[in-house]
Amino acid sequence: MKLDQIDIKILYELQKNGRITNVELAELVNLSPSPCLMRVKKLQQDGYITGYSARINIGKLGQTLTVFTEVTLKNHRQIDFARFLAAIEKLDQVIECHLVSGGYDYLVKFVTSGIIEYQTLMERLIDLDIGIDKYFSFVVLKSPIVKPHMPLTSLFPITATT
Repeated sequence: MKLDQIDIKILYELQKNGRITNVELAELVNLSPSPCLMRVKKLQQDGYITGYSARINIGKLGQTLTVFTEVTLKNHRQIDFARFLAAIEKLDQVIECHLVSGGYDYLVKFVTSGIIEYQTLMERLIDLDIGIDKYFSFVVLKSPIVKPHMPLTSLFPITATT
């Protein structure tokens, strides 16, 4: 399926508000409701939309600690990367994991109940002998900007062709 500007706008609006009504969505993307719904269903069927979820205000539930951790592996064979990933993907506290270029191998985002839980997790990962050579932790003090959506309309500008 080749996407056009309307499809990108639909995706952009749905990622900002997955509970928007079809009528409201159609109005935002300048379509009538029926064609808009057909496009949404096609985007779901083709895997562009993989699901819907609720954004939770974690601060209302209690205190948490967010830590970004740079991880460097001892060895860089495929099996070393696979062993590391297999271990950390089992941890609910791992929110993101990125293989990066530069001075370390992975950037991992943890959200825990506090520093003690984070420290215990890291000690357990070291004890598992999954190939961690060293790690550096960066505790988040404040997150003044966190956007839950991607800038689809500027990442994928589609110009109309006539």
